[in-house]
Amino acid sequence: MGIPSELRDLYANRKSPLLIQSPAEDEKIRRSRQCTQEGVRAGAKAAAVACVASAVPTLIAVRKIPWAKANLNYTAQALIVSAASIAAYFITADKTILECARRNTHYKPS
Repeated sequence: MGIPSELRDLYANRKSPLLIQSPAEDEKIRRSRQCTQEGVRAGAKAAAVACVASAVPTLIAVRKIPWAKANLNYTAQALIVSAASIAAYFITADKTILECARRNTHYKPS
């Protein structure tokens, strides 16, 4: 017992989806992609600012402060800068996506 080969081939070779989306679902998908793109843009900007804001004091500290000069090698410096950048990216992207999603929950009456 099983699926006859004719039916299996019919469903396997199907190019169009089995269910048709409503225009409202297409609009939801478009808005969610737009929210994601906004989040990525805002996160990248925040990561760039955080990179500069953490790199400058770190490099100055390694040159001037004796403890930092003795204990922070190149790897530690890179970890400090990248951790700040990564945290800024994800926090900002998350906040932006959530804010955009909240904005999009108010649907227009159709």
